[in-house]
Amino acid sequence: MIRRVVFNQKGGVGKSSIAVNLAAISAARGQRTLVVDLDPQCNSSHYLMGDDYMELSPTVRDFFEQTLSYQVKPAEPAHFIHKTRYENLDMLPASYNLGDLQSKLESKHKIYKLRDALNKLEAEYDAVFIDTPPAFNFFTLSALVAAERCLIPFDCDEFARQALYSLLANVQETQIDHNEDLKIEGIVVNQFQPRATLPQAIVDELLNDDLPVLNGKISASVKMKESHNEGIPLIHLAPKHKLTLEYNALYDELTGA
Repeated sequence: MIRRVVFNQKGGVGKSSIAVNLAAISAARGQRTLVVDLDPQCNSSHYLMGDDYMELSPTVRDFFEQTLSYQVKPAEPAHFIHKTRYENLDMLPASYNLGDLQSKLESKHKIYKLRDALNKLEAEYDAVFIDTPPAFNFFTLSALVAAERCLIPFDCDEFARQALYSLLANVQETQIDHNEDLKIEGIVVNQFQPRATLPQAIVDELLNDDLPVLNGKISASVKMKESHNEGIPLIHLAPKHKLTLEYNALYDELTGA
């Protein structure tokens, strides 16, 4: 099982789009794939499960709530997982009130519970993609502790570039303190405009600083908004579209295909 966390402390950089579309490609290629949504905004859950996502039960909130009280026979991790309409693709959905548990989970030091749950699912899945909130908080830390590889979405903005160094420091601290197996797999340049001067200049700055920028870049395209509106990942909505091909190329880069 390869566990990837998609993480950036900045919002609006495409975490959910990247997590869901890479997971959908993984599943379409025959890999038993799980998406874990740890963001109370529930974007990945809505994307994959449709408008009924708010009715889903149990959710990742129920999973974490269970860890706060002693139970003789707690529910197994598989109890909280839902099938999607796509073959090989399952989901552990988020809940809008997930954040209500954060202070209790922090005070009781539950950051290893997600990792323990994924360990129990090791034989059930080939790949896991974890979507995170746009903050460095308990849920993000839990994801970084549970994962082996970290993907960092990056939109070509100077403020985002400056914030990137703080993000990298947080990941490095997590490596040292909690998860020595965690590796930064790469920075995914998202909403890229190849004909514009500024985005390429910012990417060049990252490369000059020896940061692990991946070759595969994701273009800005209205097709992504269409994919969100339809609730259908690109590989199923428009398999031959340029944006879908870019995601396929990125997946191939990550997996060495």
